[in-house]
Amino acid sequence: MPTIYLSPSVHGFNPYIIGGNEEYYMNLIVDSMVPYLRASDINFNRNNPDDTLSQVIAQSNAGNYDLHLALHSNVSPDNIRGVLQGPDVYFYTTNERGRRAADMITVNLKNIYPNPSLVTAIATTTHKELSGTKVPAVLVEIAYHDNYADATWLRDNINEIAKNLAQSVAQYLEVPFKSS
Repeated sequence: MPTIYLSPSVHGFNPYIIGGNEEYYMNLIVDSMVPYLRASDINFNRNNPDDTLSQVIAQSNAGNYDLHLALHSNVSPDNIRGVLQGPDVYFYTTNERGRRAADMITVNLKNIYPNPSLVTAIATTTHKELSGTKVPAVLVEIAYHDNYADATWLRDNINEIAKNLAQSVAQYLEVPFKSS
């Protein structure tokens, strides 16, 4: 059976404009992904909210995973706080399997995000969770938590986002997706 490492944000200090924080909402999404992953026969391990990023990377690297999936929410720069919107799906620039996973997640998120043109896949070398993991990794910034519309969409669509991400994972792993 394929196995993934789930890494919901450990950033409890990133507040949402609607209340709550990044760590709280990303863990809600991962909690909601779990039944879909189990139904689809996808094994997983997940980080602990008390872990540091270094510990998360070390745990991922210590396992035999097919994908490392990090879930975060984004924040706009101070000078345009609350303006930016849309999911950003990051992958390590030279990792073709990571790019493939990111592309699948991007295409699928466009099906549920209110403005599909704002969903983008972005190549990068700067995120440690992408450059430090030994397996293909994707970091999904699901929405901007300083933007009221984005934060509200995320809060109101936890299960739909979780199902969409689980479908993307199943597609990437080439296993049938089962919703129950």
